[in-house]
Order: sequence, then C-alpha cells, then structure tokens
Amino acid sequence: MTRPEILVLGSVNRDLIVHAPRLPLPGETLRGQRFSACLGGKGANQAVAAARLGARVALAARVGQLENGAAMVAQLAGEGVDTRAIVQPADELPGVALIVVGAEDAENQIVTVAGSNGSLPLEQVDALDLDGLRWLVAQQELPLESIARAFERARAAGAKTLLNAAPFRAGGARLMPLVDLLVVNALEARALVWEASGQPREEAAPEALARSLREQGPASVLISLGADGLYWLDDQGGRRVTARPVKAVDTVGAGDTLVGALVTALAEGQDLDRALGFAQTAASLSVSRPGVQEAMPYRAEVDAALASA
Repeated sequence: MTRPEILVLGSVNRDLIVHAPRLPLPGETLRGQRFSACLGGKGANQAVAAARLGARVALAARVGQLENGAAMVAQLAGEGVDTRAIVQPADELPGVALIVVGAEDAENQIVTVAGSNGSLPLEQVDALDLDGLRWLVAQQELPLESIARAFERARAAGAKTLLNAAPFRAGGARLMPLVDLLVVNALEARALVWEASGQPREEAAPEALARSLREQGPASVLISLGADGLYWLDDQGGRRVTARPVKAVDTVGAGDTLVGALVTALAEGQDLDRALGFAQTAASLSVSRPGVQEAMPYRAEVDAALASA
C-alpha cells in the first residue's frame, strides 16, 4: 500500500439524523419527516471527502468495537481511506452524533457524545508513521493535548498542519502557534477572537476576524461564510471566493467537504486560486443533495462543475 500524503487525526461517529420541517424551539416536539443512521464524525467525513477526490489519505482515530464499530472501520476502508492508524478498543462505544436538519432552510443542530473519540492517548499519537506526509489535518472533537502533540510531530517531520477549529472549544487557542492553516466558519472565528481578546462576540467583517486570528499564530486563515463564499488571508494579503449559486438541501457535512477538498488540492500542488475554487465547488455540490458522506462529490463531478463554470 502506498504511503498517505494526508493524515487526518479525527473523530469517527455513528450519525443519527432526523429531518424535520424546521429546527425545534426549546421544549417543542416536532413530527419528523425521515430518519437515517450513517457513518460520520468530522475526522471520518474529512478523510472520505479527500479520498473521493483522489487523495492518498489515512485516518488516525479510536473506534470502539461495541455497537458495530468494526463495520464503521470497514466502511472507511471501502471508501479508500487508509485505516491502519485506527485503534479499535473492544470494550468501548464509538462516538455518536444526534443531528436535526430543518427543511425550511437546510440548517442543522448537532449534539455529540464522544465515546471512544474522547480518549486518544499520546502513545497512539507518538506511534504514528509520518514519513512522506505532506499535511496533517485535525479538528477539535479529540483531546486537545493529543492534537498539539500530533502537530508538533508533523512539523518536525516537515509536514504542514491544518486545524479545522470545530466545534469551538475553550482552550483551543493554545493550538494556534502550531497551525499552518486555520479553517473556521464565521461563528467559530468570532468565538476564537473573543476567547483570545476577552471582548464580546460582536459582529465583525471577515477581514477583521482573519487578521485577529492570524495574530494568534496561523500562517493562513480561511473563513467559510456559507452563501457568501470564502475569505482567505495570508502574508500575501486577503482574497474572497464567491459562492456558487446552489439550492441548499442539506448543509450537514459541507464544512468537512470543504476541508477535505482544500487539503487535497493543496497536497496536489494546485495554486491557491484554483485550490480555493476546487474546495468551494466541492462544498457547493455537497449541500445540493441530502446526506453527509453520501452527498460528498467524487473527483469527476468537481472537475465537470469547474469546467462548466
């Protein structure tokens, strides 16, 4: 088996998804329209997104074997993800995510239970094979100390680090000096700026948020703005990427598709403008159809959409 060029350090969940007419109000009970259970977790999602787009990608995770955990790992392998760095404790439950999707605007609410994702030991991180690695990707559904150790090791091995600071967690700002590329949405950007500055979470332009985030350590910052596209900032300046017009059906997993597509493009050596367009196009395709991983596009679909633009 060829060595991966991208290693995703992340969570693997069983996603339990309910589609409702809209998101419920506090204390309200709604009649759902449909239910599905599928493989998820931000780590698994980002690895699958990259694999479908042609990347050589591995996933490092812990997946408890209770409640069909072995089937989750087999599904990842079937998607073309290298699963050799996944540890499978026999006596632990895998993570679970409860997701409600509202039909009115395709927005979502998510509650997660960490399960085996909550205990990624440093010994597992120290055992990772990083030879030939170009990018290490992490989110914040794992212990922060494990992410920090992995980023330190990746940088020492000559790889770049990408942090998708989602979900927001207090204390995550300490990872920033170890980050080459930070990817967040506008809410996460405001939360990180507020945590560092102690200022209220006021509305701020993406340009101002990105500048404040770069001051915390990342060399580059990408803020996803939903229907308003993307904003990128690095030492060469800022740039916007306009969102592709699309009828949003289901936004769950769009951010993970964006990350998987972006790191794939960067690992291939695509120039920045093309890489951002590639990632934005992949994310737009994913929100145009229902589901999470099943909505993630394959390479031929993204290439065709870019060619027709």
